[in-house]
Amino acid sequence: MSLDIVKNRDGGVLEVVLSGRLDTNTSPDLEVVVKRELDGVEELVLDMAGLEYVSSAGLRVILAAHKAMLAQGTMVVRSPREEIRNIFDLTGFLDILTVE
Repeated sequence: MSLDIVKNRDGGVLEVVLSGRLDTNTSPDLEVVVKRELDGVEELVLDMAGLEYVSSAGLRVILAAHKAMLAQGTMVVRSPREEIRNIFDLTGFLDILTVE
């Protein structure tokens, strides 16, 4: 299973739509997006409606994106499935991230 990443930029808002699996094999793909695309971004939206799985490697990339955005704006995690939300809850990410 792979990870599909679709980027939509509108001014200072970058929406990244994720679907598939965010794991050890695919998290470097998201890491590249985070490192290359955040210049001038004031709001980062991670749409996770299509994300089926996230591993600890994926969580690290999400946390890195959050830390990067703390310096320049905000980050929102949108529409995670219940399984993903439970992982965020168990790991304490719900206390750190803005999840809609």
